[in-house]
Amino acid sequence: MLPASIQITGELLSAAEVQDICESLKEDSVRLLSVRGCQLSDRDFGRVCRSVAESHSIAQLNLNLGVVSSVGRTRHLADALKTNRSLQTLFLHGSPLLDAGLVTLNAALSTHPTLVCLDLGDCMLGDQALGLICGMLPPDGAKSGLRELTLSANPGISSKGWARLSIAVAHSSQLRVLNLDYNQLGDQIAGMLAVAVASSRTLEVLDLEGTGLTNHSAQVFLDMVENYPTSLRVLVLAENDISPELQQQIVDLLSDGDEDEDREATPLPTGPTSSSALQPIRDKYQPLRDKYQPIRDKYQPLTWLPHSSKG
Repeated sequence: MLPASIQITGELLSAAEVQDICESLKEDSVRLLSVRGCQLSDRDFGRVCRSVAESHSIAQLNLNLGVVSSVGRTRHLADALKTNRSLQTLFLHGSPLLDAGLVTLNAALSTHPTLVCLDLGDCMLGDQALGLICGMLPPDGAKSGLRELTLSANPGISSKGWARLSIAVAHSSQLRVLNLDYNQLGDQIAGMLAVAVASSRTLEVLDLEGTGLTNHSAQVFLDMVENYPTSLRVLVLAENDISPELQQQIVDLLSDGDEDEDREATPLPTGPTSSSALQPIRDKYQPLRDKYQPIRDKYQPLTWLPHSSKG
């Protein structure tokens, strides 16, 4: 029997329900486990983590919206990641980790052999945490690193921290999707990111929605995509003080590049391992909403990573 998915949102989980989840994990019958926004006791959270550690089938774990709510739970998760060898995607969006939480998780995250997609949006991170995250984006010739990274809505990170990330992105040999939406980056950091995008041979998607940019930033990106070869396919500039005309020019240039590549590309295989096989949820920070809201895909799932689509 093919591994299935367990997806529960905003529920109070009983001990019996947690027991069912744990048994399914231990039987290697779960590929995606999502308990986003759910309430469960510390004891039951520890049981789930121990079962994740034993599972050989789980590829995606969604603990968004405050499930990892304490230092003790962070330690349970770190212990599970040290033992698990199958997880590819981890969602912790909206967890109050702080820098101390990333310090606890760092060794497990940076040495996990298969983890390629990490969502740390709205986790109250600062420069210390970002320094550790940069270590998960190794340069060419180093070990394999993250392919998709989400750092949405972490206002505690300074300009110095974002500059350090820009350098890491420029030299990363793996990163293809970077979501920085709803951080106050400004034009200066956007300029650094443009240089990083131009240097990167892999980055395909950059989300800068609501990051305090102006036409100055857009003009820099326009010049980059118009005059220099880049792997970039999607650049999100919504909710910034940028003219619709400039945004459309950038979209048109990137679309022209996609069409040229599509004409040269080999047809992609289809089947049970295609991008529709797994649909995790990436929660997007909405500053004008009372609660987090899942959003529609802003771009098509990338073929290299079936679990990168946002449901």
